[in-house]
Amino acid sequence: MLHSFTLRQQLQTTRQELSHALYQHDAACRVIARLTKEVTAAREALATLKPQAGISVQANPTPQAGAAGSAEAMDLGELVGMSAEIIQKLQDKATVLTTERKKRGKTVPEDLVKPEELSKYHQVSSHVGLHSASVPGILTLDLCPTDTNKTLTGGADKSVVVFDAMSQQILATLKGHTKKVTNVVFHPSQELVFSASPDSTIRVWSVPDASCVQVLRAHEGAVTGLSLHATGDYLLSCSDDQYWAFSDIHAGRVLTKVTDETSGCALTCAQFHPDGLIFGTGTMDSQIKIWDLKERSNVANFPGHSGPVSCVAFSENGYYLATAADDSSVKLWDLRKLKNFKTLQLEEGYQVRSLIFDQSGTYLAVGGTDIQVYICKQWAEVLHFTDHSALTTGLAFGQNAKFLASTGMDRSLRFYSL
Repeated sequence: MLHSFTLRQQLQTTRQELSHALYQHDAACRVIARLTKEVTAAREALATLKPQAGISVQANPTPQAGAAGSAEAMDLGELVGMSAEIIQKLQDKATVLTTERKKRGKTVPEDLVKPEELSKYHQVSSHVGLHSASVPGILTLDLCPTDTNKTLTGGADKSVVVFDAMSQQILATLKGHTKKVTNVVFHPSQELVFSASPDSTIRVWSVPDASCVQVLRAHEGAVTGLSLHATGDYLLSCSDDQYWAFSDIHAGRVLTKVTDETSGCALTCAQFHPDGLIFGTGTMDSQIKIWDLKERSNVANFPGHSGPVSCVAFSENGYYLATAADDSSVKLWDLRKLKNFKTLQLEEGYQVRSLIFDQSGTYLAVGGTDIQVYICKQWAEVLHFTDHSALTTGLAFGQNAKFLASTGMDRSLRFYSL
């Protein structure tokens, strides 16, 4: 009898303890739910306020599935301004560009230099006084789309230089970066230029004023790639912080940042497709990734290289992608079939630092250990220059391939023509 009474007391006590534990668990769940809601609201408020001050918000990433891999699109993308209006603007521009390209069809411009003429090109001028001799090396090159006499260079001396080849005058020397300048881009219709550096910044410069009008802080690491969207309003950048970013150059703020969570690898270069709805990036672990800008997702991967990818370049017709890495080869990819259809195997130890198609997509120039120019489709070499005494770092074709420009670690800007 006494034993039964003791058991009933223990049962009652256990029931009370269990009831109390369940109550505490329920209360804890309510508190966690309330705190989670408050944290979400605080993040949204922070993401809304900080971009107005020109600060990049590092919000917790949200997984987003892609056809070729999983990427994480930061909350920043939805909150800062990758709006339906911007997406429609990108789509409208792509539609116009695609229509124009279809009108041109496969017709080669009448004024395009013929292969037999191109094969006779030789160096016609060399300029070595653009950048400081104390820290030698020009690291990057671009030509003004509306006036190809104007060149834009970035140097190991931390400077950006705008040079007029016709008058042989420096139009502007732009200083502000605290480390070397590794990427430069001309704006196609405004007197603006852009530069990127391992100092983690992207700078927007006014050429007439020779002044910096905007500093974009899109990354926490060295900025390794820079490409201007066809609208002229947005910049694509990538970094060794493993993110690519899409920024509004006029508002001076980052609209979205994305990383590939499956890779966890530094990005080495980035380039927009001619239509601007997709772009390519290269990585330190030899991967080529194609991204859908509107969906902010990785839609295709091109394996095959070994070593860090050094550069990527789309052909003007948008069908082909040329890529290079530290494996002494250039690979050509068909974007319609998503496969490698040609590999240009260069001599052992060849370093590729620049790839560029001419505006018609007829020629491909390869720069690095030397300069080589190939005629597309046949992929036969039509030009070979060894004028630079050090690594070639940048290449650019003039309109209709009337000339070829190059920069190198020997601190020179060189022009080749008939």
